[in-house]
Amino acid sequence: MIETTGARAWLIRHGQSESNAGLPTDGPGAAPLTPLGWDQAGRVAAAFTEPPALIVASSFRRARETALPTRRRFPEVPYEEWPVQEFTFLGHLHGPRTTNAERRPHSVAYWRRADPSFTHDGDGESFKRLIGRTRDLVERLTRRPEGLTAVFTHGTYMRALMWSLLTGITDPDAVAMNAFFHFVQVCQMPNGAIVELRAATDGPEPLRLVGGSFTHLEAGAPSAAGSGAGLPAALPQAVTDSVGQLPEENPAK
Repeated sequence: MIETTGARAWLIRHGQSESNAGLPTDGPGAAPLTPLGWDQAGRVAAAFTEPPALIVASSFRRARETALPTRRRFPEVPYEEWPVQEFTFLGHLHGPRTTNAERRPHSVAYWRRADPSFTHDGDGESFKRLIGRTRDLVERLTRRPEGLTAVFTHGTYMRALMWSLLTGITDPDAVAMNAFFHFVQVCQMPNGAIVELRAATDGPEPLRLVGGSFTHLEAGAPSAAGSGAGLPAALPQAVTDSVGQLPEENPAK
């Protein structure tokens, strides 16, 4: 039975970024949205049937920009930034003006290492730290009062939270890290996709996954973009092909 009371959350992947589109970027948090990404952000804003109780975004530019149409649609709703940024395991190897293709060999090497405590020269994030950040979000959401929290975040972060809830793993070892890598390869997360979490009154976890949706991204779906919010014009295509990426990269390719 799906709980209909208590805290709820929408986990929303950001719209297509310049990094998703294969363009060079200046580090993991700097990539802005493309025109397609702005269109997806507008479609997310239009998908709300009522105002959320709180709007949250990561500090990364593409997440903050994706949240902007929703913030403009609901200007009275509080806004906060939480540590729900993308997994930044490459550290300094995600350098200025580099592309996904240029970073891919480093990404492949990282996942083949399968060391959940490893960081690149101390400035990359470990896989254990990523899982710890997902559990931080679970704790924050379970403390929230009744109502919807809209969390604008990132694809690998979303999948890490889902994987941790599904498996119960909070302190991963090498076997678990390899299992997560497999999970990422089969769990698609399109730009602009929404996954819902609801409070659970029983069971092993305080939150439950309630499927996911990206029908709001299909051609013909309403969009808040271009409705006086000062956003770029909407494009007819609304779903990107970059649905299977690790943090802005796909080591499987």
